[in-house]
Amino acid sequence: MFRKLIVLLAAPVVVGAQQVTDTTLRPISITEAVRLARENNVSNITASNGVRSATNSVRAARAALYPTLNASAGQTKSAGDRLGQSGQLVPFTGAWTYNTGLTSQLTLFDAGKMFADIKNQQANVTAAQAAEVNTEFNVGLQVKLAYNSILAAKESEGAARAQLEAAQAQLATSIAKVQAGAANVSDSLRSVVQVGNAQLALLTAQNTYRVQSAALTRLVGTPYFVTADLADTVEHPVAPVDSAAIMQMAITGPPIRQFEAQAAAASAAERSAKAAYLPTITANFNYSGNGTAASYGLNGNPFPYSRGVSINLNYPIFNRFTRENNVATAQINLENTQAQVRDARLGAQQNIITDIATMRNNEEAMRVQEQNVRASEEDLRVQQQRYNLGASTLLDVLNSQTALVTARQALIQARLNYRNAKAQIEAVIGKDLP
Repeated sequence: MFRKLIVLLAAPVVVGAQQVTDTTLRPISITEAVRLARENNVSNITASNGVRSATNSVRAARAALYPTLNASAGQTKSAGDRLGQSGQLVPFTGAWTYNTGLTSQLTLFDAGKMFADIKNQQANVTAAQAAEVNTEFNVGLQVKLAYNSILAAKESEGAARAQLEAAQAQLATSIAKVQAGAANVSDSLRSVVQVGNAQLALLTAQNTYRVQSAALTRLVGTPYFVTADLADTVEHPVAPVDSAAIMQMAITGPPIRQFEAQAAAASAAERSAKAAYLPTITANFNYSGNGTAASYGLNGNPFPYSRGVSINLNYPIFNRFTRENNVATAQINLENTQAQVRDARLGAQQNIITDIATMRNNEEAMRVQEQNVRASEEDLRVQQQRYNLGASTLLDVLNSQTALVTARQALIQARLNYRNAKAQIEAVIGKDLP
């Protein structure tokens, strides 16, 4: 019986010896992780390029205020047959003919459409900039959540190691008492189960650590593997937050500014669409010339030039309701974006209230769970001493061990919830909390 017990005892030890620490992971601070993600993450790069594209659209819209200018030049030479005076075909060979031209067009009046288009594109730039900031904080939120999960996994690993050490110590005591005839084999077997459970908890925590480190590496976009700096697991004092100030920042945060800019762009697009109800006036200028064997007018051969200026008015009387449909579409887009702004403000208020409540609840939960951990550690110490003296049963010790494990995991979860709630608030307000 004891040989079988020894085999059971050796199994966890072998498993522990086979664990290898991944030394290729490079620890970085959470500030460094957010900075790297801002530089390397594909979402941030795409959002930055979106600002560049919107800026180019503004330049294109402003260019409509300036006249167009086109230059042309060409030369032709013809040969063949033609009818002579007697109706017979007469061969001929013409000289080179040269031509040059310069044309320009300017829109004099379009009912303010060009200015509305410029304002529309400028609002799109503002929306793209707000989207870039919003994307940065959303990516930062993902980084912080992965970072916090790594810290929680390391804390769980530490708790699992402490659990394993306590289970192994209790197992040694149980074996000694069984050999002395002061306990039965069942005590040893239960202790073996406790050791196995501790080993499984340790393996789970280590696996979570590796998985979350891989996720963090992808988010920060580095060619090397990174992980959280374990110094961040040190308890920092919890800073109080001003709920009113945070609420005000939330309703003017990056997501809200993005929707407001989109609403401004939709309003300008509506004015641009309505400009089609008024006529468009354009001015055209033409300067051209042509001559035979004149080498583009650079030699002494005659090269006559002509000049022309025209002013045109264009008004679509009926274009199959295209104008009306464009106005209706623009109005629908404006109403939708205005509704999105209102909903975004309400959503920000809801999220802030929820996250602040979650953060404060977990502040208190951390305080309570820290007391529970200390009380459970003392209870386990007392029960182990009583068991060693024969004044307590193994069941009492196992219950105390389970209570300690539960208290430690609850403390770790409260810390993780607190960090995540804080990260959620920072993503909504677009600002890091102290």
